[in-house]
Amino acid sequence: MTQHAQHPLWTPSPERAAASGMAAFMRRAGFDDYDALWQWSVDRPEEFWPRLWDWCGAVGERGGRVLEHGERMPGAVWFPDARLNYAENLLKHRDHADALVFWGEGKAKRRLDRAQLYAEVSRFRQALAAAGVGVGDRVAGYLPNMPEAVVAMLAAASLGAIWSSASPDFGVQGVLDRFGQIAPKVFVCVDGYWYNGKAVDCLAKNAEAAAQLPSVEKTVVVGYLSDAPDVSAIDKGVRWSDFVAPYAPGEIEFARLPFDHPLYVMYSSGTTGVPKCIVHCHGGALLQHLKEQQLHGDVKPGDRLFYFTTCGWMMWNWLVSGLASGATLLLYDGSPFVAGADGRAGTILFDYADAEGMTHFGTSAKFIDAVAKAGLSPRASHRLAALRAIFSTGSPLAPEGFEFVYREIKADVALASISGGTDILSCFVLGNPLLPVWVGEIQCRGLGMAVDVFDYDGQPLRGREGVDGRGELVCTRPFPAMPVGFWNDADGAKYRAAYFERFANVWCHGDFAEITAHGGVIIHGRSDATLNPGGVRIGTAEIYRQVEKLPEVVESLVIGQDWKNDVRVVLFVKLREGAALDDDLVARIRQQIRDNTTPRHVPAKVLQVADIPRTKSGKIVELAVKNVVHGRPVKNVEALANPEALEHFRDRAELRS
Repeated sequence: MTQHAQHPLWTPSPERAAASGMAAFMRRAGFDDYDALWQWSVDRPEEFWPRLWDWCGAVGERGGRVLEHGERMPGAVWFPDARLNYAENLLKHRDHADALVFWGEGKAKRRLDRAQLYAEVSRFRQALAAAGVGVGDRVAGYLPNMPEAVVAMLAAASLGAIWSSASPDFGVQGVLDRFGQIAPKVFVCVDGYWYNGKAVDCLAKNAEAAAQLPSVEKTVVVGYLSDAPDVSAIDKGVRWSDFVAPYAPGEIEFARLPFDHPLYVMYSSGTTGVPKCIVHCHGGALLQHLKEQQLHGDVKPGDRLFYFTTCGWMMWNWLVSGLASGATLLLYDGSPFVAGADGRAGTILFDYADAEGMTHFGTSAKFIDAVAKAGLSPRASHRLAALRAIFSTGSPLAPEGFEFVYREIKADVALASISGGTDILSCFVLGNPLLPVWVGEIQCRGLGMAVDVFDYDGQPLRGREGVDGRGELVCTRPFPAMPVGFWNDADGAKYRAAYFERFANVWCHGDFAEITAHGGVIIHGRSDATLNPGGVRIGTAEIYRQVEKLPEVVESLVIGQDWKNDVRVVLFVKLREGAALDDDLVARIRQQIRDNTTPRHVPAKVLQVADIPRTKSGKIVELAVKNVVHGRPVKNVEALANPEALEHFRDRAELRS
C-alpha cells in the first residue's frame, strides 16, 4: 500500500466547514458525516438525486419517476417524466452582475453581464433558427475559450440542437476526424487567436475544414484578430457580426426536452482509430455539474470561477455550467506562461486572480509543476485574497505539487485534486469542503457515484488484508451523467465495449487507482495506452495517421513515458530499407504531427527501431512496449507473433535523458 503523511496538509476550520454547501445539504438530508451521506447517496439514488435537483435549484419539471431499470448498466433511465433545458438553467439570472470576464493573454479583455449574455444568446439563437437549426441538429465550434463560444453553445442548446467543440490549435485532420462524424449544420470558427504573444491566423484552416464538411450550410467566423475578418475564401462563410445583425434581443423560448436529450458530443482520445463520439444529455450534465460545483467545490452565487481550459477539453463544458450556480465565469485563452505584470513568465493567471477576485482557480497538475519548476512564489508576489479553492485535474497531482500549493501559493486554500473524464463529462472522485487534504490524495468519492477499485478478477480490493490496493477504478451502479450512447452506434455495441466488457454490469474506467485509509483516492495513471502529457489525453491513432503518411516511415508505435512527475510522448519508427532517422526526418515527423493534430501530440523523443511487436492478429502492442520501457514485466508474451521485437525497446540509453 502507498505510504501517507502522518498529518493532513490542510484542514478546514469548523466555521468554514459548517458554512459550506456540502454541510448544509448534509444537515438537510439528516446525516452528520460525509461517509454516511455518500453511502446513502449510492444506496438510495431514488431519494438522493431528486433531493439534489431541488437543493441546487434546477429549473424544469422533474416529474415523479426517478430511475427505471436501475439494475442495468448500461440501460438505466433517469427522470423519465422530466422536461428541462440546460441553457435555461444557465441563463436564469438576467441582472447586471458579471456573467463572463475574458482575458486573451494580454491582448484582449472583455466582460458581459448576465443581461448582456442573455441578449447575445437570444440574437445568435434567432440567427441559428433562421439558418434552419432545430432540435437534434449539430452546431460545431472550432473556437478559443472566449465569450462567443459560450454564446453559441447556449444558443444551440436553447433550441435543442447538439453542441460539439474543438480548440483552434487542432489541425484540419483532427477537426475532420471529429466533426466529420456528426455532420454539423452550422460551423462556428475564429479568424485567429493569440498564443505566447503571437497572432495565429486560422482563416486558411477554416476554409479547408469547411470545404470538407459537406453537411455545413453556414460557416460563421468570429472576429478576434480583426473586427472584420475576410471570409471570402470560406464556402458559405459569414462574419459573426453579419450573422446576428438582423436580430434584436428578445425573450428566448427554451425548448423543454426530455432528461436524456442529447446536449453535447464529446470525443474519445482516438487510441484505436478515429475518436469515438460520446453523447451527453441535458439532465445528466446539469445535475452532475451542479452537484460537483455547489457541494464538492463549494461554489456559491457571486463566486468567480476560473478553469484554464480550451474548448477541446471537457473542463470547458464543466466550467460553463458554473453559470447555473450563479457564478461569474473567468475565461482565459492563450498561453498560461506569458509574462504577467511583474515581467515573469507564468504569473499572468495570478494577475487575473487578483484583478478579478478569483475564488476558484482551476488548472492542471502540469501547470502547478511548471510554476514550481520556474521558481515562482505566487504567495509572495500576489494577494490572492479572495481565493478559497484550487482545482487540479488532467493527470495525477504529484505529492510535491500538493506541498508546493500550500507552501508557495496559499496556505489556507481547499486544494481539490479531481478525476473523471470526457467519458462522463464530470468526476468520479473530487474535493470536499468538509474534509482534510492529505498529500497525494483526492479527498473523496463523489456523491451518487458508487466508485470502487477491483482486482483483475473483478473483486473489490479495499479491506483485504495484505493485498496491494491498486486496481481498476470502477463504478458499480448507474449515475445520471453516464453517456446516453455513442454517435453512429445504433445497437450500442461500441458503448458497451468501451466500458462494460471488462466487468459485467460495471463501469470500468481505465484508471489505475486505490482507495486510501482516509477514504480518499489515489490515481496512479491510466491502465490503458492513452497518452497523457501535461494532463491532456492524446490518442495514439491520431499520431500514427500522420507519421505514417511520410514515405520513409513503414510503421510506428507511440507510448507515454513517465518522466519528471509527468508523461512525455515517445515515438518509435520503423523505416523503409535504406532510410535513416536523421535530424531532417525527425523535424519533418514533428512538423507533420504539429500541423495536423496539436502541439501536445508532438513527441519529445523520436527513436528508430528495427521491428515493432504485434499480436498474432496483427495489432501493435503499445502497453507491452510501455512496460518494457519502464522495466515492468510483460503479460501474455505468448500472444505476440514476434515477441523478440520487444528487445528493441529495452534499456534504451536515449530514454534516460
